[in-house]
Amino acid sequence: MMIRSALAGLVLLASAPTLAASRPRYGGELRAAHAGPPEIGEPALADTPMEAALLGLLTRPVCRVDSDGRLHPTLARELTRPVPQALRVALPSSASATAVARAWTRLSSPDAPSPYRALLYPLRGEGRQVTSSGPTLELALAFPWPDLERSLCHPALAPPPAPASGPFSAAGRGVLEAQPAWPEGRPYLDRLALTATDERGLTRLWSARQVQVELGTPPDNDTLTGAALYATYLAYSPRKVPTDFRQAFESAIDRDDLTRLFVKGPAVPMPNLLPPALLPQGPRARPAAPPMGTTRKVTLAYDAALADQRAVAERIQVKLHEQGYTVALEPQSRSALRGRQARGDFELMLSALLLPPIPGPALAVVLEAGGRRDLLGVELPPIGALADAGARDARGRERALALAPSVPLIPLYAQGLGLRAAPEVSGLVLDAQGLPVLEGAWLSPIEASGGGGRQ
Repeated sequence: MMIRSALAGLVLLASAPTLAASRPRYGGELRAAHAGPPEIGEPALADTPMEAALLGLLTRPVCRVDSDGRLHPTLARELTRPVPQALRVALPSSASATAVARAWTRLSSPDAPSPYRALLYPLRGEGRQVTSSGPTLELALAFPWPDLERSLCHPALAPPPAPASGPFSAAGRGVLEAQPAWPEGRPYLDRLALTATDERGLTRLWSARQVQVELGTPPDNDTLTGAALYATYLAYSPRKVPTDFRQAFESAIDRDDLTRLFVKGPAVPMPNLLPPALLPQGPRARPAAPPMGTTRKVTLAYDAALADQRAVAERIQVKLHEQGYTVALEPQSRSALRGRQARGDFELMLSALLLPPIPGPALAVVLEAGGRRDLLGVELPPIGALADAGARDARGRERALALAPSVPLIPLYAQGLGLRAAPEVSGLVLDAQGLPVLEGAWLSPIEASGGGGRQ
């Protein structure tokens, strides 16, 4: 099913009053607006914060992690460890268990393996041999990995949308209805009315009080901003660019200017392999430019669906020209980019990943994306051997710093999702992934007295 048909309009409308903010009550329709993404059909490719938020209305991974780190089963009914080296995932039905197993297996497709397959690396067979037994998945680990449960909460591990795979279901163009049988408990709202628009449309709808939730809003005093975990890198092929390319690029690019002037929405510069939300960023000196030789020609591929990437690619084109590079820009579909990155079939490429909110699993995804899958078996077992979560996180950060020079990814910036809500919308929170939990929102009595927007 194409997600566009279900999400063709994110205007979320409240039509039934509730009792009080302290006592949420079922009912009502919520209007929301969002900057319209392209068509979404595959969770592993819908990995911008906006796309993941929209797709998450219709399908979810087996669990989610709160902003305080607590794990909640979502699509799954329960996650248990019968022994330390095994995880049992109980799902509502045999069909949902089969769908999850197939989704995980597809991540290791030989044609275009996904960087998110690294999240399943600690499983025996690396997730390629996951099978279901009735409504249950029995997962055996190849080495200790206490962070497996939280890794499985990543949006890229959700199955494709199907009946009862998410908190809402499609009920017509731009309308979603609550799923009464959703394992985590049916949403408080009856319906979401969703409208896709552009930036000017967002501003117009919000100013006219025609919407109650706005996704993708620029940061300001009213904006709630999710964790900036959507990390963008410049990937380069060491076999196809000069040996001094990294030095030339680092000497030419000012990440603060790049982020402030060319990246929209909530964004922060990212000088290290993991974003600031996972790894505190210290000062970093820019190297001197290498001696300029003859003019060198390279091609920079980027995601044609992302306006930010086009602007950043054009800026890189200008700055590298000053270093003696002629850069041809090549817009590509995201699926084509992922396939070329997995094969090493590129010179330069802007590569963006939605990282999990834990340093160890995030490092695994980055190593996979950077073509250093050979390091996963070296780096992950020592992290997983640490029983204390704080010690594992510290080890992941330490190794990210140490490995950065050997990974052909140059970190650029990280982005989060900005949103704002009208006063009558209560209970709207962001999870650890930085995504809104819309099924937990409800409408307070201000709507009953005619308050439809900000006061």
